[in-house]
Parts: sequence; C-alpha cells; structure tokens
Amino acid sequence: MNTAKVAAAKAALNHVIDGSILGVGSGSTADCFVDALGASGIKLQGAVASSVATEMRLKSVGIEVLDLNSTGPLDLYIDGADEANAQLELIKGGGGSLTREKIVAGASNQFICIADNTKRVETLGTFPLPIEVIPMARSFVARELVKLGCDPEYREGAINDNNNVILDCHGFEINEPKALEQTINAIPGVVTVGIFALRSADLLIIGHDDGSVDVDNAG
Repeated sequence: MNTAKVAAAKAALNHVIDGSILGVGSGSTADCFVDALGASGIKLQGAVASSVATEMRLKSVGIEVLDLNSTGPLDLYIDGADEANAQLELIKGGGGSLTREKIVAGASNQFICIADNTKRVETLGTFPLPIEVIPMARSFVARELVKLGCDPEYREGAINDNNNVILDCHGFEINEPKALEQTINAIPGVVTVGIFALRSADLLIIGHDDGSVDVDNAG
C-alpha cells in the first residue's frame, strides 16, 4: 500500500465531523480514505459517491450511500487528483469519473484534495487532460481540441459510469486553468473537462513516503 497516499487519507479524517454527510471521490487515494474512514469509528449520516466503484467500497465498510438529489448541500468532499498547483487548481479524471466528481465537489461546502507528493506541480498539463465527451461528438470535439493546440487521444474501450467516452489531451501547458476550463466546456458535445479551477480545492493534503503530510490552503 502506498504510504504517502495512506498518510494523506488518514490526515483528512481530522476534518470529518460525526453526523455529517460526505462526498467521496474516486481512485486509489480516495479508496485509501474510504478504508481509513471505515476503520475510524466516525459515525456519518451517509456519503455521496462519485462513482459506482466508490459506492461499492463505501458499502463494503458499512457506510450508507445517499443520492445527491435527496441530501441538499454536502458538508465536505474528499477526493484525490492527478495534478495540483499552488492555487489548488487540479487536473482530475484519470479514472474517468470527472463529471460526477465535479458535480459532487460543486455541491459541497468544502473540498479537501488528498494526494501523494508526486501530484504537486508548478503548471498543470504534464498529466494528459481528460475530457468526457458524448460518444457521437468524439471526432468533432477532437478536431476542436486540436485547434486549441493539443493532441487528443481516444481512450479506447473506456466507457465510464455515464456511458460516455474520454479523450486524453496531450501537449497542454495550462497557464490559465479557469479560462481553458470555460473554453473546453463550451465545445458542443463536451460533458466536462478535468480541470477543477472554477471549483478548486479549499485544502490540499500532500502525503510523503515517510508518513508525514503537508497541508496547503487555497490562495
């Protein structure tokens, strides 16, 4: 098990309040958090999952999974990231759950990102930028993305929980994350882009291999 991811996940438990309703993200670091949450003894009203896989993992540790439509605003969202900059703007979606993750993050009063130290970057874009696309629009959206200066790659065989496809964009150096997020989201056929800048993280917990953590606030 990755010591750095586990350290970040366990540190996030300090921000979880008994009786609250959590949003929980997807991926290996979020899985570490669910496991730690299940072992912590913290009693929740329940949690909203950002993927089917997370829903199953939450249930496996005895946490009730709730429908976002019935919860109202969530107290806290905890998720990992593929990249995070100093402004706590993120690239997410390596696992394909970016739209549901963005919805749950947007519905939450606080967003804590947990990650290992390899995910911290000065400029977003080394990690290929995921974009969720309606299947019939895949080729059209790819042509529009080429105009923006990237090389989009169709993620073969990857149909996500929304029955949509993913384009992974190589070659972006994302100096203005908010502007690029808005530009890509405006392309017809794009469901959402994996830039989390308009709704960035409020807190970033970075774990290290020695089990220590750094905590960064937005701004």
